Amino acid sequence: MNTLRLAHPVQALPLGRLLLERELHQVLIGYALLCDGRDWHAIGNVFSEDASATYGGHARPDRAAILAMLRNNLGGCGPTQHLLGNLQVWVEGEQVTSRIEVRASHRGMGEKQELTYDCMGYYQDRWTHTPDGWRIAHRAMTVTLEFGTRRVLGPAH
Repeated sequence: MNTLRLAHPVQALPLGRLLLERELHQVLIGYALLCDGRDWHAIGNVFSEDASATYGGHARPDRAAILAMLRNNLGGCGPTQHLLGNLQVWVEGEQVTSRIEVRASHRGMGEKQELTYDCMGYYQDRWTHTPDGWRIAHRAMTVTLEFGTRRVLGPAH
C-alpha cells in the first residue's frame, strides 16, 4: 500500500496527493453532517449510486438500503455527533481506499432523553470518481468499543 510519508520540507509532497486527501476528507465530513443534521437528501454527495456497505456485520446492498439504515437508526434519535479523525488514504493504480476513525455520540429523545449511546471504531472506504467528484463505492464500519444503550436509536415516529 502507498502511504503518505512526510518529507522535510513539507512542500516536497505531491500536490495531487494532498488535493485527493482533501477531497475525500470533505466527502467524509459531508457524511458526518448528513448524519447529525438528518440531511437525507445529501446521501448522493457521499455515496455513489451503486454504493454498498457493511455496518455492524449487516450488508447494505445499495444506496437506498444505506439511507434506510441511517433513517431507521437516527431518525428518532436525539442529538448526535459523529467525530472523524486520523484519515489514511492509499492509492494503488486507479484504486483509492481510505480508513478514518469515528466516535459517534447519541442522545435519546423524549422519554429516552437521559440515555446515551457512544461507539468508537473506523470506516474503511473504497472510492470511485464520478462526474460530481469522489464518492464512497463501498463502506465497511468496524466498531471497536461501545457504551451506553442502543435503545436511543430508532426511526422517527
